[in-house]
Order: sequence, then structure tokens, then C-alpha cells
Amino acid sequence: MTDHPAEHAAWGEPETTAAPAAAPVTPADAADAARLVAFGLQPKLQPARDQEYGELLRRYREDPPFARLADAVAAGLGLVVLEVSPRAGMAVTAAEDSVFAVRMGDYARRTAADSTDRFLHGLAHLAVAAMAFPRPEDLADDAYIGRVTVNGVDAFVRQACHRLEERAEEQGENTDPATDAPGLEAAWRIWARRSSTGATKDARRLAGSTTGIVGKAVAFLTDSGFLQRTGDDSGGTYRTTARYQLQVRDMAGGAAMAELLELGVVPVTDGSATLLPPEDPDDLELAADAGLPFHS
Repeated sequence: MTDHPAEHAAWGEPETTAAPAAAPVTPADAADAARLVAFGLQPKLQPARDQEYGELLRRYREDPPFARLADAVAAGLGLVVLEVSPRAGMAVTAAEDSVFAVRMGDYARRTAADSTDRFLHGLAHLAVAAMAFPRPEDLADDAYIGRVTVNGVDAFVRQACHRLEERAEEQGENTDPATDAPGLEAAWRIWARRSSTGATKDARRLAGSTTGIVGKAVAFLTDSGFLQRTGDDSGGTYRTTARYQLQVRDMAGGAAMAELLELGVVPVTDGSATLLPPEDPDDLELAADAGLPFHS
């Protein structure tokens, strides 16, 4: 006796339509995914100015299998995809074990810094990030643009040094440890002792001065597509990019950055940020023309 389809459905499993098999990944797909990741490794390249980049970004957003393939290519290179969008492009950051990771030791050697200055370069980068996005809502707002100046960052760190010194004295802590001790507590002491600009015959700032160190930090961030130079005032003025906002979001949970912000050197009241005035400006050795890095 032959089963009828209706009778079979009544006592057996319901018939289902097999899902179409996913199209196999082709070498051309892999090449396109790798090409997109390569675009992401060029931080100064803007998707709006490159037709191929824009088309690959659109394919990433509209073609989930292609997006997974591009993510896999990035992961295989030790890259973390922070965001894929028209504003930021394919924004990636390097994991610690990635060949693309820039370690602070390598960065310091590239800038001819000695082992002690390594802490100062790290503090400079931390300060730029803290000043560019002092509030959580600044990091959350995709339209927010932070602005910093070289002299303003130096003034900010020196004011932070003053706060940390006061806190150490109140708590009865040793205020003069070995200069090679790691951490923020040691870095601010070294920074406070270092000249803001140094002295040269032609009035240029010395590379090892604190404004020289900040200058190297912002130049590196500019070369990396995280900042854009906007002028020469106050040692150099800069604005943030979407990529830098994503990077700072990634590092915002760090203890050192939280500690720096909690010092209250950058208060936020009416939505604009500024440096707190020092109690005795003569004691802080602030850089000349240390303009405030924030603008209404």
C-alpha cells in the first residue's frame, strides 16, 4: 500500500524544506576580505575618498558571510575589529600578540627615549586620552570631537603631579621613591622634575623635555590617524578622529586612566572642561602659553 503525503504528515514528522546551501567561499571573496582589512590598517585613509574601500564597507554591512570572513581574516592577523562604519572605516586595533602591535618599549626606542622616559611617554599618551574625552558621555557621543594642545597637556600633567604630591603628603607616603619604580605614582614624580621645554640656543624645545615628549606622542597619534593637527598655537593644536574615540573607548576601563581622571584636574560643570587653576602658579613651572585644550 502506498502512503499518501497527507497521511504521512499526520503520523510522522512534518515535511520541511531544506535551506539552500551557503555559497562556498571563493578565493576572490578571501582576497576582498583581506583587502578590506588592509584598508583598515591605513588609518589615514577615509572611506569617502576611496571608492573600493566604500564598496567593501557596504558589502561588509550587507553581506553577513562576507563580514564573518573579514572578521576571521582580522582575527588571524591578531587584530580586534572595533567598528566598521562609514565614519570610521574598518577600525581595528592590534592585540598584544599581533605582529602589528606597537609596544611602548619599541615606541620609546624609536623616539630615542631611555628606560626612565618610557614612563613619561606612557603618561603623555594617557593624558592626551584623558583630556580629549574627560567624560563618559564624550566617549559615547559619536559626534563629539575632542581638542588638545601640547602645552595644555603638559600643564594638565603638571597639575595632576601637584595633586598626587598633595595626596601622598596627606597620606604620609614616601614622596621621593626610586625614579625607575613602575607605575603612575613614579611617573608623575619624574615628570614634575623634568623641565617643560629645556633650553637650546634657538629656543627649540628639547626632545627630552616634557613638551618634547608630548609633542612626540601627538605626532605619533597623528601619523596613526588618531589625531589631526589644526594649528601651531600652544605648541600645536589637535582634534580627535573617530578612530581615536574608538581606541580610547577600548582603554577607558584602565586603572591608570581612571586614577588620572579621578584627581579632578579636569572638572566638568556646564559641559565644557577646563584646567583647575593651581593654588600657586609659580610652583608648577607651566609651559609658556599653555592654552586650555578645550573649546566650547
